[in-house]
Amino acid sequence: MRRLLIIEDEENLREVLTFLLEEEGYRVDTADDGIEGERKILSASYDLIITDIKLPGKDGLSLLQLKEKHQLDTAFILITSYGSVESAVEAIKMGAEEYITKPFRNDDFIRTVTRIMKYREMERENKIYRQELKEKYRFSESVIGKSKVMREVFDIIEKVASYDASVLISGESGTGKEMIAKALHFNSPRHKNHFVPVNCGAIPENLLESEFFGYVKGAFTGAVADKTGLFQQAEGGTILLDEISEMSHNLQVKLLRVLQDKEIRKVGAVESSTIDVRILAATNKDLKEEVEKGNFREDLYYRLNVVNIQLPSLQQRKEDIPLLVDHFIDKFNSRYGRHVKGVSRDVVTALLHYSWPGNVRELEHVMESALTLCEGEWIEIRHIQDKIQLRMDEMDIIIPREELNLKKTLEKAKEKIEREMIRRALEEAEQNRTEAARLLGISHRSLMYKISDYEI
Repeated sequence: MRRLLIIEDEENLREVLTFLLEEEGYRVDTADDGIEGERKILSASYDLIITDIKLPGKDGLSLLQLKEKHQLDTAFILITSYGSVESAVEAIKMGAEEYITKPFRNDDFIRTVTRIMKYREMERENKIYRQELKEKYRFSESVIGKSKVMREVFDIIEKVASYDASVLISGESGTGKEMIAKALHFNSPRHKNHFVPVNCGAIPENLLESEFFGYVKGAFTGAVADKTGLFQQAEGGTILLDEISEMSHNLQVKLLRVLQDKEIRKVGAVESSTIDVRILAATNKDLKEEVEKGNFREDLYYRLNVVNIQLPSLQQRKEDIPLLVDHFIDKFNSRYGRHVKGVSRDVVTALLHYSWPGNVRELEHVMESALTLCEGEWIEIRHIQDKIQLRMDEMDIIIPREELNLKKTLEKAKEKIEREMIRRALEEAEQNRTEAARLLGISHRSLMYKISDYEI
């Protein structure tokens, strides 16, 4: 049972809130002043603390400061009178999840609590799932996801990692093909030996053969000593041939022989030597289509494509974005010695609405830039707006083919536009709802109803 704390000096309001929350199934503790509230906060663990800003003994903002000071894993809702909205906005900046302005409706209050508790439950599930990934995959720090499509990828990795079968990893640029290859290697019996990634498109064609297979002294002008090739460097381990579609026909023939005979011959050598290497390949092109065009050998394609892992674009796995954001914040906090806690809800919304043509790699760059620009503990929309541009014409209104009810369709479109405009106004007003209502040209009461209905 989730445990909540109400700190409120008005006895009637305290009793009403307690009754409402207990009816929802929560375990509720109470305090009638700031001193008692502080004692209970520090002596027990609460999922949510609901406190008035004005309290005898110690005010709500002082209690909120305990969250950071003692690294408390709890959420805060601040209750404020209409005339002190500025204090509530300050509370949001200090780390409170929400504030409620008196007087408020009971159903609005319950809706706010429910939303915050659902969000905390989602965070808790994400932490558990990430821990499960760490236990299951050695490279879970880089291979992250709880979406259905990514869990299917994880299932394939788990099934084939221990075998030496060739794997073709397909996917758009930036989807993490090399990370998947690493996961396959480090979960295989070969994990104690080298993992050697090779970008076939980055090596000049006239050097590919000598880079792959090495050469002997005197094989050509400048070959003053024997050189070990990439395949020999990967002996006992795994080699990843990235951008395999860029490999020349001549080298494709030689690679096919390596796959068939498990032997290589250095440039200029007379005899071949046996190798023990698992070969993985990756491509951002449709290799089957390249075969049909005559750009890639069909026999090599089937040799490489014993198992295929098709990586989804970030557009296809948007539910993984919050997990990836947490991961990148942890990564760059460590790299730059920062202590950024996370992103605002507006940022989450913007990230989820963006199309991500650069996939996970683009998200990583956006988060690195945002973290370096962030002055405080939370990344705000201004820290990412120069990296991702969200225009009204990018708000996709999806109309199901079978939907012919014009009124129903227009209502859905109106709701989506209203949500976006309210979020923008709140951002522009720095979460001051009175100012946001003025910008929108509606009453404060209307804005509060819409925020409640849309759970913004």
